[in-house]
Amino acid sequence: MIIGLPREVKDSENRVGLTAGAVRTLTRRGHQVLVQKDAGEGSAIHDEEYVDAGAQIVPTAEDAWSAQMVVKVKEPVPAEYGYLRQDLLLFTYLHLAADRHLTERLVEARTTAVAYETVQTADNRLPLLMPMSEVAGRMATQVGASYLQRNNGGRGVLLGGVPGVPPGRVAILGGGIVGTNAAKMALGLGAHVTVLDLSHNRLQYLDDVFRGQLETLTSNEANIEETVFAADLIIGAVLIPGGRAPWLITREMLPQMQKGSVIVDVSVDQGGCVETSRPTTHSNPTFEIDGVVHYCVANMPGAVPRTSTFALTNQTLPYTLQLAEQGLDAIRKSVPLQHGLNTHAGHITYKAVADAFGMEYVDPMQVLK
Repeated sequence: MIIGLPREVKDSENRVGLTAGAVRTLTRRGHQVLVQKDAGEGSAIHDEEYVDAGAQIVPTAEDAWSAQMVVKVKEPVPAEYGYLRQDLLLFTYLHLAADRHLTERLVEARTTAVAYETVQTADNRLPLLMPMSEVAGRMATQVGASYLQRNNGGRGVLLGGVPGVPPGRVAILGGGIVGTNAAKMALGLGAHVTVLDLSHNRLQYLDDVFRGQLETLTSNEANIEETVFAADLIIGAVLIPGGRAPWLITREMLPQMQKGSVIVDVSVDQGGCVETSRPTTHSNPTFEIDGVVHYCVANMPGAVPRTSTFALTNQTLPYTLQLAEQGLDAIRKSVPLQHGLNTHAGHITYKAVADAFGMEYVDPMQVLK
């Protein structure tokens, strides 16, 4: 198969869809890889490394997108919509439930689009979402601690406190991969950490793994309000696989929050779990409402691209190989890839995306016959 690797064009997105090592694996199996010039520079992977791995460097995005399969990191932006077409297999993060325009464009173009974030194994793991959730969770605490500094608009709170002064309070909404990694970093800094989650089993797990060092609460309106109103840093780590995140913090709650507190809404790429969240960029990452700082960058791991690119490719490569070697048959034979299929032949094939917009859902196996 001919595989295209375009350079990412989203604001400050320096990740790339394949490492040179991954390209070598593909070319050794007989596949052709077209790498757009300088596609890997943001991750410190140079064109010479791709050439040594057997790739062909092409000058333009159009050349890379002309391939049979395109491997990316982030969803296509409007400037890339013109590259979408019926005979294209697109493998990338999509987060369609928060983007009706892209969903409609993929359907109109009849593109076969497999989303990293909805590839799901038999034990309900999301293996291609996990590495970036780990990065984003760890970054959320790091970023939040920085924006709590007074010179960055925050309350002027040091998360770890000092002897004689209590530590900062961190509220984490969601105890999944993002929430767990955020808690790990916050506890490491010495903060007081509270994690809220709907699953009692998950709360038991967190209590065990952190040996009672953090507070666990069942996620309900009363507990959310009490915890959020007292927090210095709130991390939104809610995930509905493939679907839009619910609002756990409403607009009416903001005036009762601490002035200068910080919200880091990691869920923003799925619409956000805070009503006032809207996607921001690394070049303009924050905004303030009612004295509460909002950090809502939708591609947080793009700030640490080398770590993120290698972590992501470690997980995506086995699925990339399946798709390259078997095409649509790979999806027919693989339940995880069937979960990953979001659009095909003019249909939406992931139910949570169709439900988000009141559009028609078609079972993936029905359209793949």
